[in-house]
Amino acid sequence: MELGKKLFIVIVEDDADDRFLFQTAFDENGFKDDLLYIENGYELMLYLNKLKNTPKAEKFPDFILLDLNMPKKDGREVLEEIKKDDTLNKIPVIIFSTTNNDNEKKRCLEAGATGYYAKPVTFESLIKIVAQIRNSQDNTLSKIR
Repeated sequence: MELGKKLFIVIVEDDADDRFLFQTAFDENGFKDDLLYIENGYELMLYLNKLKNTPKAEKFPDFILLDLNMPKKDGREVLEEIKKDDTLNKIPVIIFSTTNNDNEKKRCLEAGATGYYAKPVTFESLIKIVAQIRNSQDNTLSKIR
């Protein structure tokens, strides 16, 4: 498998087990990306707003994997805030959640999410989905670089 450019990916996930599974899925796929794990939407917005106010030495993530159901500030609120911000709205946001219904998916996509994936039941499925998300974002980003 041809691995593209090393990406900087922020994964917003409150469950420690899911964070471990994400890390393992990226490793199993051979991706050597820089992964930053943030535990909730409130902390994500603090981080992104700090980036907006620092010199360009620190870059914005290539994309964000965002859980919906989190404490402090859920993914729906965060998605709305990101997409309303003139600087942050350029960051692709992919929803990755246990919530698997068509209305929620439609709502998130209409709010500006780049994609919506339901968390799979098996680890093998997670490995495949991570590869699909990662490769699709790498292909998209290479076209606009």
